[in-house]
Amino acid sequence: MKKIVNLPNSLQELMSKGSDLSEKINNGLNLIYEEFDASNCTFHKVDDDGLFLSLIGQIGLPEKIAAVAVKIPVGKGMAGICAEKKEPVTMCNLQTDNSGVARPAAKETRVEGAVVVPLLNDSQEVIATIGIGKSEEYEYSEEELNCLGECARILMDSLSP
Repeated sequence: MKKIVNLPNSLQELMSKGSDLSEKINNGLNLIYEEFDASNCTFHKVDDDGLFLSLIGQIGLPEKIAAVAVKIPVGKGMAGICAEKKEPVTMCNLQTDNSGVARPAAKETRVEGAVVVPLLNDSQEVIATIGIGKSEEYEYSEEELNCLGECARILMDSLSP
């Protein structure tokens, strides 16, 4: 993996360019994807009712999985559990997970090392999640988790008018 120290600054700069929100989100996710040398990258926003996560953007998910990931119930799958517990959810190898955290369809991504990080607002409520997966077993460091959290904040800020 590349050195991620400057990733939030690079992402902030990228998000300040252009005006098309969808393009900015996709460009931002692509930057995160590349910097983490990921197999996939997802960004979900918590719906107003707080019961579901809606997919704002993704890179690298197989079509079938992307269709399922469009709306995820809070408390289900890695992103949903991350939103429910308000803390990062990591797996060194999603393919061998028997905890029930990863949904069976998630194994079709062929991802092994996976992480989903929450973005909390000032009231400590989850407002978004960002996830990445790698094609090999991987343990995410505290620095990487913090970096992803900062990236989620930058992406959410871009959604605000």
